[in-house]
Amino acid sequence: MTKDMTTGPITPLLVNFTIPLVLGNLFQLTYNAVDSIIVGKFVGEDALAAVGTSNPLMTLAILFINGVCLGAGILVSTAFGAGDTRLVERQVSTTAIAGSVFSLVFSLTCVILANPLLRLLQVPEEILPIAVNYLRIVFGGLLFTFFYNFLAATMRALGDSKSALYFLMISSVLNIGGDLFFVEVLDWGSEGCALSTVLSEALCCVFCLIYIRWKVPVLQLGRRWFIFDSSLLKKTISYGWTSAMQQATVQLGKIAIQAIVNTMGVNAMAAFAAAGRIDDFAYVPQQNIGHATTTLMAQNRGAGKKDRVRASFFCGLKLEFLYAIFITAICFFCAEPIIRLFVTDAAVVHLGVRFLKLVSLFYLMPSLTNGIQGGFRGLGDLKITLNSSTLNMAGRVAAAAVFVLLMKMDIEALPYSYVVGWVLMLVYEAPMMVKYLRKGEL
Repeated sequence: MTKDMTTGPITPLLVNFTIPLVLGNLFQLTYNAVDSIIVGKFVGEDALAAVGTSNPLMTLAILFINGVCLGAGILVSTAFGAGDTRLVERQVSTTAIAGSVFSLVFSLTCVILANPLLRLLQVPEEILPIAVNYLRIVFGGLLFTFFYNFLAATMRALGDSKSALYFLMISSVLNIGGDLFFVEVLDWGSEGCALSTVLSEALCCVFCLIYIRWKVPVLQLGRRWFIFDSSLLKKTISYGWTSAMQQATVQLGKIAIQAIVNTMGVNAMAAFAAAGRIDDFAYVPQQNIGHATTTLMAQNRGAGKKDRVRASFFCGLKLEFLYAIFITAICFFCAEPIIRLFVTDAAVVHLGVRFLKLVSLFYLMPSLTNGIQGGFRGLGDLKITLNSSTLNMAGRVAAAAVFVLLMKMDIEALPYSYVVGWVLMLVYEAPMMVKYLRKGEL
């Protein structure tokens, strides 16, 4: 169940590979919303607030682990494209061993520091014990989080994006069922919700391993799962760490933006929460096109097919552009009915519509940045993607602080701060990409 992407028409390959990625992420976003509804309805507002305030730290940890897996997946794609099965095996086993050790250490550290980290976020004392218990249970299962993300990233690197989607769907259904059982039937509160998350990920890892055992010969390593190649470790750490730091930087920037939004009043906070959820749904496919471009380019780079590497990059940019036009039209012309799906208060709806209409006018910019970043990852240059993401979030946070705290602008301050970040990103990335093109490396 692998896919050699070094032959065949590029556009169908890219589209077919991207669709499961998009569906998977949209499914995950939908599940997160359902998860919050279950906690809020069956446990109460305190538990919902505790889970909500824990989410930034939980998301930060998960994105960091996902970044490690994404970086390692690029190396697997390149080796697979080169037809070097032995290198694929050693890369996979080395990443599995190193990642497991890292995840266990990271998990223990997070469990110990859960209380001080939540206090740093100014979590109210009345919900602090609930938040700490929830976070510690989730952090205790980070090894399963790593293994699922690692196996999913590896299968995507081998050209199979559908299997990861199926397992994500299974995991989400199990999670929702577990939430209802532990929370409603056993009355275990938010701790039951956290336990459901850990158990569903553990079961998903088991399903992945069973699937690999029967359907993915290249990953049927047997005892070779325990081979650790120290010569591959340095590059694996370099790719994984750089990618992880990029993911972490973006999430830290979002946390900082939320802190600034919290100074604008309850209506602005509610409008930003609603519009931000819609913005996530709009933004995710742009990221997925970039990730699909990365895999396609990496396999062809491994195969030494420079023409297909270049064609894959420009095909990715075309898809990004077409999607940007589509989502801009939807979010601009349907802003009010979409916002009303989340909130009904007239003042909040008005603010949310203003935010969504304005930010949608600039969606072409992140489509370009995601397309270019996918290209750099496909070329194996992750430092540029890290630097550009850091510039983006630093510029966005600084601009938001100036617009909101100093200039006292209204909700429009936030979309304009996004634009500042995207402009800085493009100003940095575009010349680098031109340099690659002129050198003939792309």
